[in-house]
Amino acid sequence: MRIRRTLPAAATAAAVTALGLAAAAPAQAAEYSSALKVKGIQYDAPGRDSNKCSGGNTHQEYLTIKNYSKTAKVNLKGYVVKDAAGNRFAFTNSHTLEPGDYVHLRGGQGTDSDAKNVVYRQNCNFLWNNDKDALYFYKPSGARADVHAYTKKANDRDGNGYITYHG
Repeated sequence: MRIRRTLPAAATAAAVTALGLAAAAPAQAAEYSSALKVKGIQYDAPGRDSNKCSGGNTHQEYLTIKNYSKTAKVNLKGYVVKDAAGNRFAFTNSHTLEPGDYVHLRGGQGTDSDAKNVVYRQNCNFLWNNDKDALYFYKPSGARADVHAYTKKANDRDGNGYITYHG
């Protein structure tokens, strides 16, 4: 017969903490404090990559940012998107997202439209790498709103160049 001895819960917690075994908060936990999050990314534009401003396909590469709040409207002005290499895009104009609303941040040139839920980077270079990259989304205060790293092999099983994050 095996005899089990149990420590009181407080003693067990103290021992775990003393050994440094307490569960650490996930590195991305801060992203969930923001109403705005990255819903998904079309990191690899369909077709052969061409960053020509006229006839290229950079406008088919986009990041979808969604307002997950049930009640709050959020203005994108001042938010910043960066990639792993430090390339960045700052929302300099007002774009208010209603609860549940989204916007596509597209590459290439075009006319921003709240009605069509689109903002263009006004830059014909691709922002996202086709094999792997990281995206960082910052609030106007500089606090991180969301962050995701991806690799084509691990995150894009169907190979369509699109990854969903917050559904």
